[in-house]
Amino acid sequence: MSPKSSKQDHLPTKEQVRSFIDESETPVGKREIARAFNIKGADRIYLKKLLKELVDEGHLEKGRKRELAPAGALPAVAVIEVERLDKGGEPVARPVSWQEDGKPPLIYIVPQGRARSSAPGVGDRLLARLARQKDGTYEARVIRHLEAAAGPVLGVYSKVGKDGRVQPTNRKLKKEVIVRAENSMGAQTGEVVLCDILPGKAFALPEGRVTQRIGPMGDAASLSLIAIHAHGIPDVFDDAAIKEALAAKPVSLGKRTDLRGLPLITIDPADARDRDDAVWAAPDDDPNNEGGWQAIVAIADVAHYVTHGSALDKAARLRGNSVYFPDRVVPMLPHELSSDLCSLHENVDRPVMAVRMWFDAEGNKLRHTFMRALMRSVASLTYRQAQNAHDGETDDKTDMLRDDVIEPLFSAYAALKKARKKRQPLDLDLPERQIEFGEDGFIKAVHKRERFEAHMLIEEFMIQANVSAAETLVKLKRPCMFRVHEPPTADKMLGLHETLGEMNIRFAKGQVVTTASLNRVLEQADSEIDRELVSSLILRSQSQAVYSPDNLHHFGLHLQNYAHFTSPIRRYADLLVHRSLIAALKLGDGGLKDEEAVEFEEIGTDISASERRAMVAERETTDRFTAVFLANKVGEIFQAKVSGVTRAGLFLTLDDSGADALAPISTLGNDFFNFDPEKHMLIGKRTGEVFRLADRLAVRLREVDIVTGSMIVEVEDGRPGTAARTRRPQPGRKQTSPGKVPLKAAKKKKRTTPKGKKRATRRQEKR
Repeated sequence: MSPKSSKQDHLPTKEQVRSFIDESETPVGKREIARAFNIKGADRIYLKKLLKELVDEGHLEKGRKRELAPAGALPAVAVIEVERLDKGGEPVARPVSWQEDGKPPLIYIVPQGRARSSAPGVGDRLLARLARQKDGTYEARVIRHLEAAAGPVLGVYSKVGKDGRVQPTNRKLKKEVIVRAENSMGAQTGEVVLCDILPGKAFALPEGRVTQRIGPMGDAASLSLIAIHAHGIPDVFDDAAIKEALAAKPVSLGKRTDLRGLPLITIDPADARDRDDAVWAAPDDDPNNEGGWQAIVAIADVAHYVTHGSALDKAARLRGNSVYFPDRVVPMLPHELSSDLCSLHENVDRPVMAVRMWFDAEGNKLRHTFMRALMRSVASLTYRQAQNAHDGETDDKTDMLRDDVIEPLFSAYAALKKARKKRQPLDLDLPERQIEFGEDGFIKAVHKRERFEAHMLIEEFMIQANVSAAETLVKLKRPCMFRVHEPPTADKMLGLHETLGEMNIRFAKGQVVTTASLNRVLEQADSEIDRELVSSLILRSQSQAVYSPDNLHHFGLHLQNYAHFTSPIRRYADLLVHRSLIAALKLGDGGLKDEEAVEFEEIGTDISASERRAMVAERETTDRFTAVFLANKVGEIFQAKVSGVTRAGLFLTLDDSGADALAPISTLGNDFFNFDPEKHMLIGKRTGEVFRLADRLAVRLREVDIVTGSMIVEVEDGRPGTAARTRRPQPGRKQTSPGKVPLKAAKKKKRTTPKGKKRATRRQEKR
């Protein structure tokens, strides 16, 4: 007999109780249910019977703490495993223990703080607090990492007695690995090795067997190989792909448009590994477009060589993109294509997909047309060469090109810049770090990469070509792999408002956020270093740009239609756009196939994840190269800017190199510091001394860990950004003398970034 058959009409029905439990984010107990329905005294007997019936009927399940939840629901705290990355590159997990029929519910991991280095990867296991959402999915807040993805461990070997140990390069792996002498493959102290984990006790140090000796730690080749192995980046092409690349031949004119009479040039970094875009500009001769310009952007015709379903196509899709390290590139296509037949070298014929565009005097695009063509570059210039020529300092190569080739490009860009200013794309200032090598192959310097007007010229020409490609496919209603960048969320903007407020930068709370409003924030920065910090704060507040067949627009560029078209040598998305244009405009063979178009959503997810993997690998490798360079500067004083404040201490960015470092709270002085998360401050309880975001400080480099690429500094007395007084040695603190530190000593340092925290800055996401 159902409890509701009694005369207690004021008590809830089964449906009401089920609804309450279903809508609860976490499992609830009998006490919470009684409180919700105001059930008291003897009426609790009714509730107990009703809940028992719901459990017996299979509608509810009891947890370990007598909590109740809908059948198939997850507990409030559970062990989860990262299964994949979603379209935005964020981790999606599943419960480790799932014994129900059907698929387990999706678990989306909520990003927390600055935990860049400890962001979970595919295969990682986490202890997390779960909150059930109305759509049946869960949000997870990570309590702690339990273990990283199973598989080989990459690390640095050191001899300990007759055996050895391996310190993992992955910061998420906290335990060293014991390697018995017979399992070491003869590895020497300081070598980077790959080792398999052998079965053993759960709470003891794991034991491993070396399977590959990669090279000495600190060697440039080893630093890149660490990232390649750690992130599973495919770096070897199979025989079928190599065979197809070797069989590729130069292209004749045929039905292509002949552009060999136009003085197209390439402008690239001095260390460019490939040249996939060429440009040309001239005044428009149309009398109805007075002061207007015409321009051509020609892009390597990769679709001619890499066709759907071929071995080369499969290899390119697997990679998703090329990965660029300071000393090497892991290409998306074999060398025979990426550095030869698809690279627009000077004075050789090359097949291209080209777009001709017409602009008015104010830089507004009037029309465009695509063509499949054959071109011959008249010169391969560096950004510095092009800029110097424009500034009147020509060399032997640019002297004859300045008036008729280079100056028209800069004049056309001057018009495009007017339209760009009206459009107001997000104008972030985030310079890249450049690793400079000497002739001996060792690191000579680490500095910010120079940026010229020539860079912005090429960037704007490429953006206009990308817009033209997207507009064409949208107009013709053909498949397109859009580059999507959605607006930032309200929560992110609220956090940005609070952070900027502590820097005395005005940013109205609750306003409709536009790129123009964010640019006005940037204009309030007092110096170049301040602007870089504010740029990094704004970047952190943005959504992740991804590839998608759905046109969700590009917030950062403030564009309705945008797709990547200009780099098919190094991005698979661009190759798909080329194929779609070829099919839509009937430009010959190599067009998009119907069976390929239906996979666009899946491909977009895959290549977005590949892009994110490459960005993390590139950033980590740059950190390690920078650490190697600074290892011999331990004890020296650097000027730095506070780019993050946490309970653990201060995150700083060194002015000269752009390197990130941590100043642990223990190094800030003889005081107890309270952390104010809303104001991003550390406040001394006794002295009242305050450390806050954007402070300028002088810091002494104390430790360098070249294995993880992390650094520890201590703040010097004296403000701001000076070293007027040196802090006295404190009892119990080990002092580091200035001078060189051998790599052997540097590599033995333990983890230097606190668990669950990121270093403060990121490189600007690739557009």
